[in-house]
Amino acid sequence: MARTAVKGKGAVLGLAVVALAAPILALLCVVGVRSGLLSLEIGYDLLMLRVGWWLAWVGAAAAVLAVILALRNLRELGPLALAAVIAGGATLGVNLWQRQELAAGPVENVSTDLAEVPGFGRLRPDDMGQGATVGAEACPGALPVMSQVAPASAAWAIQEAGFNIGQTGVARADGSRRSIWFGFRYDVVIRIRPGRTDIRVAAREGRPHGGEACRLVTRISSLLQPAA
Repeated sequence: MARTAVKGKGAVLGLAVVALAAPILALLCVVGVRSGLLSLEIGYDLLMLRVGWWLAWVGAAAAVLAVILALRNLRELGPLALAAVIAGGATLGVNLWQRQELAAGPVENVSTDLAEVPGFGRLRPDDMGQGATVGAEACPGALPVMSQVAPASAAWAIQEAGFNIGQTGVARADGSRRSIWFGFRYDVVIRIRPGRTDIRVAAREGRPHGGEACRLVTRISSLLQPAA
């Protein structure tokens, strides 16, 4: 005997699909940007931050409607509604967290020395639109190492922070890295002098990344500080 169709199942299923639209778009944006099919301006600035933001709210609203419709028959419709709630709620939560992080993070150009900011030299131009250099006032972990570290130690710290080593020498070491998702580029330079070692990390564009440069400088500084 044929099974009777569950009333409202199509509507709940459709709402669950709507709730999945934002995370699917985010995945497509990542793939598109990393593969070179989409520029950062299209894939990240437009689709991810703008379209994805509104889709996250639409998905959350769809999840609420799915729950309301599922109340008629929780046994049959409950799992679909739950999937919609997980997808819609998690996506909106991530978007809200991301917006807060982007707004709160310091400029993506951090140095342990503001009086004589280390230059990137042959690695890249010093100013690529990432904003004025900030120091420990905006990034408390941006602390110089009050000793002349060994070049090998500087290279080790750069690699431990996830950078690829560029060049190393008696007076400096540098490197670059790409973020996992959208491939944002960061550069680091460690300047080594008698009695003091300074670190600078900067993004390659003016987009805020939630203080990632600060976290990277803090990580490298902590690795190079002498043991207590």
